[in-house]
Amino acid sequence: MTQSAEELIDLERYPIDQPQSDGGKQLIAGMRSRLDVDGCAVLKGFVHADALAGLVAEADRAVPNAHMSKNRTNAYFTQDRPDLPQDHPVRRFYDRSNAFIPADNFGPGSGLRAIYEYPHFAPFIRQCLGEEAARFFPYADPLADVIVNMADAGNGFPWHFDTNNYTVTLALQNAEAGGEFEYAPNIRLNSDGGDENFSEVARVLDDQSKLVKTLVLEPGDLQIFKGRYSLHRVAPLKGNRRRYVAIFSYVEEPGMVGSVERTMQLYGKTLPIHHEREGKRADAYLD
Repeated sequence: MTQSAEELIDLERYPIDQPQSDGGKQLIAGMRSRLDVDGCAVLKGFVHADALAGLVAEADRAVPNAHMSKNRTNAYFTQDRPDLPQDHPVRRFYDRSNAFIPADNFGPGSGLRAIYEYPHFAPFIRQCLGEEAARFFPYADPLADVIVNMADAGNGFPWHFDTNNYTVTLALQNAEAGGEFEYAPNIRLNSDGGDENFSEVARVLDDQSKLVKTLVLEPGDLQIFKGRYSLHRVAPLKGNRRRYVAIFSYVEEPGMVGSVERTMQLYGKTLPIHHEREGKRADAYLD
């Protein structure tokens, strides 16, 4: 039997359903403060420990429908720049492998979807981020609003910046070893003039930076992370147990879906809605 969001989320510890209560106000203020200072905020044990088995089982059942992609990428997801020095961060490429379980595997009976569609969840995330209601909407993409990233031994995610301003993730299952989350907070904001701060990025890539922090996320932990500004990676995984992380997506325009090309890259398929809305997004970004 599918559990409701009220049963899954530790609302006694994290009263997201009571934002005007003293506890709710303190929770939001604390999250916003950590995000402003560090670009990262975590709620340990956001989901009850005894509810995790059901969420992991959802992912297990959907593994045959996951889409795997492998490539080499730099921290910026851009092409090589032969005009730059060989050791420039833009010219450093690393192996990357990704497997995503699309959102159409997590339908009305899904616990993950119950969390995402819980009426108090999105407003809580929005308030933590300090976003205006007029610029914060659930992702309308039926393949991408609630997804699970899965990874096996040897996989990880090399150093990179996100193309979106923030990510909202829920750790479901860790590998037997490895998988630590490492990040250099606000590295793009710590440079004079607001430039890319390539010198410090190079130090991170060379394992010589003093900015890097290591975070071990346990199953049930909810993380909000401003990955557009903080260089970060997931350390390589070890052991036979697969790593699962759920990703909840929000966007700045109502009705937004992914482009046909990007959707095919990530999920290995498209739906009619992607073709119907191709070229109709309000923003002009390539993805």
